Amino acid sequence: MSEFAGRVVIVTGSSSGIGEAIARRLAALGASVVVNSATSVEAGSAVAADLGPEATYVQADIADKAAGQRLIDETLARYGRLDILVNNAGWTTLVPQADLDALTDEIFLRTFQVNVTGTWMLTKAAMPHLKKSEDGNVLSVTSVAGVRPVGSSIAYSMSKAALNHMTRLLARACAPVRVNAIAPGLVDTPWTRDWQAQHQGVKAMAPLHRSATPDDCAESALALLRNRYVTGQVFVVDGGLTLVI
Repeated sequence: MSEFAGRVVIVTGSSSGIGEAIARRLAALGASVVVNSATSVEAGSAVAADLGPEATYVQADIADKAAGQRLIDETLARYGRLDILVNNAGWTTLVPQADLDALTDEIFLRTFQVNVTGTWMLTKAAMPHLKKSEDGNVLSVTSVAGVRPVGSSIAYSMSKAALNHMTRLLARACAPVRVNAIAPGLVDTPWTRDWQAQHQGVKAMAPLHRSATPDDCAESALALLRNRYVTGQVFVVDGGLTLVI
């Protein structure tokens, strides 16, 4: 398959889960993929090696502005271009929303530092290069927690709401670069594997009676990347959960 042949893609947070699924789908369709993670170097390197010689791995914590710039610079040094940025890297921890004291300043600031500030800084650094592409794209992975008062913490939900609005603002400000987002519900990934109560709750409430899989999210990402007349959209991928909550 060569649908994305000749296109260079950075997928942040792609050593596992949703990011890995998106990276694998794009590589299978011919893209040159830069796999990234903040800490999981061995896993990220293994994913890149499995994707073939046109893929590479770059360790970088996007919450660090200099590290994010290095991710862009190393991509350009190897491939000479950048066509798609997939902002998948994120951070959360479970904090009951009613327990305001448990949401410490440290948790709040770290959530925003990764999910909002880091994503903003990386996207800003990438934008001049994306504008040189025939179909430059930013695709962010947000959450239904950004459109409904649910989620792993109040800080997480606030950060994802910020990303949803950032998607719309950038789509307007940076055209013809297309900027879209997918907003999954609960996804069965290594990060959420121990969240059995949450998965059981989604199974009971969602019309499709299960949590999402990384492949569900990758399919949605591809739909937005493929359609050249779509920008500024937040595509909810939740099995119908937001119909009932």
